[in-house]
Amino acid sequence: MAHAHDHHDHDHDHGHAHAHGAGHHHHHGPVDTGDWRYAVGLVVNLAFVAIEFGAGVFSGSTALMADAGHNLSDVLGLAMAGGAAWLARRAAGPGKTYGYGKATVLAALANALLLIFACGAIAFEAVRRLAEPAPVMSGLIMAVAAIGFVINLGTALLFMRDQHADLNARGAYLHMLADAAVSVGVVIAGGVIWLSGWSLIDPIVSLVIVAVILIGTWSLLKDSLNLALDAAPAGMDVDAVRQGLLGLPGVSAVHDLHVWGLSTTRAALTAHLVHDRPDAAALLAEAHELIRARFGIGHATLQLESAPLPDCPSC
Repeated sequence: MAHAHDHHDHDHDHGHAHAHGAGHHHHHGPVDTGDWRYAVGLVVNLAFVAIEFGAGVFSGSTALMADAGHNLSDVLGLAMAGGAAWLARRAAGPGKTYGYGKATVLAALANALLLIFACGAIAFEAVRRLAEPAPVMSGLIMAVAAIGFVINLGTALLFMRDQHADLNARGAYLHMLADAAVSVGVVIAGGVIWLSGWSLIDPIVSLVIVAVILIGTWSLLKDSLNLALDAAPAGMDVDAVRQGLLGLPGVSAVHDLHVWGLSTTRAALTAHLVHDRPDAAALLAEAHELIRARFGIGHATLQLESAPLPDCPSC
């Protein structure tokens, strides 16, 4: 029985697409993701979220509070993208044999739950406002949302240059552009309230923003929960992996096949292969090459069996 471990830590981007505040697509390795732009974007946007939320409370605008929640989702996204890249670069230790990759999954999950909680709080307040409309300071709403537009657009432009080379940067770029668009919507809403005095528009706009965040958060919640449960990463066809291994010359059965996510970008695999080939070493090399080249899994452990073991009576 040959037992081997393949340790190519292969960059595998399995299309783990995240909408708001996600651990956006990360490429670990040579691309320096944790660079100054994330830090600048984080500090500036976090400061603005605090100011915008305060202004929302002060002016009585749930739309400003919702926009602050929306901006916070992307601050979390930036923190996750930069933090995940930094964590993934840390070496595995004697206790943490898989390293810190799973922290990206836990952060994505926490991020999704936090956003859903924030949406619930904002929606609750907005519905209360629909029942009893309160006057809002439209001038302050317009001024703060306009500042938000400038900050979001500026942050987006920081990432524009690298958006094609680095998927992380692309995620940050697209999210900041979306935020800039929402800020424009809040400015327009403030203008309409200012002209018409119809303050119901404020909670209506905030409910629309909440809906946008929730739609974006759903896929993040689903994907991060799956990875936390050690499910196969999104976009990974486990049946195709099984058929690929069964298609190797001399392999008669594949059992105990497991595929799971080590982080939001890297996957691992274990499997037992029953075979009748004399050159077990060559089979092992072929199997590892197939797993790495065709399915992008760089962390595979295969057990070769020349006869089915008692743990697989159906083989």
